[in-house]
Amino acid sequence: MTSLFVLGGARSGKSRYAQARAESLAGDLLYLATAQAFDAEMEERIARHRADRGPRWSTLDVPLDLPAAILANAAPGRVLLVDCLTLWTSNLMFAERDLDAETEALATAVTQAAGPVILVANEVGLGIVPDNALARRFRDAAGRINQAIAATADEVQFIAAGLPLRLK
Repeated sequence: MTSLFVLGGARSGKSRYAQARAESLAGDLLYLATAQAFDAEMEERIARHRADRGPRWSTLDVPLDLPAAILANAAPGRVLLVDCLTLWTSNLMFAERDLDAETEALATAVTQAAGPVILVANEVGLGIVPDNALARRFRDAAGRINQAIAATADEVQFIAAGLPLRLK
């Protein structure tokens, strides 16, 4: 496996699945975290995620410059786990970055990575149409990024109720 994309809804088990797949591979494990702790609840979530990973893991916080971090850290003896692209998308939007350019750079980084890369994202397009323009813009951006990475990745798994469904 060179690249794996893991999609699912909130609390579907996608991060657990991605972590288990990463841990099944030989080599160092590097978690590329896109979350930013803007409140106590998010601080608690981040701490819980860190605690769930064992001593084999290192963590690098990458709220924005994810493509560069992938290219700089990918190596044959290291597995990268990116969690998650959905938070990365919101970070990009708040920073007013060019989403199309960032998506293209991410897809290129995944294909050029010198070692295995596992990426996690929420599938946000399965619910109702959001009632405001910002939420619709976010849903659309996340969907476009998911499509680009799914097209790029060697393997794509959809997780529902903790169960994987191979899409590609």
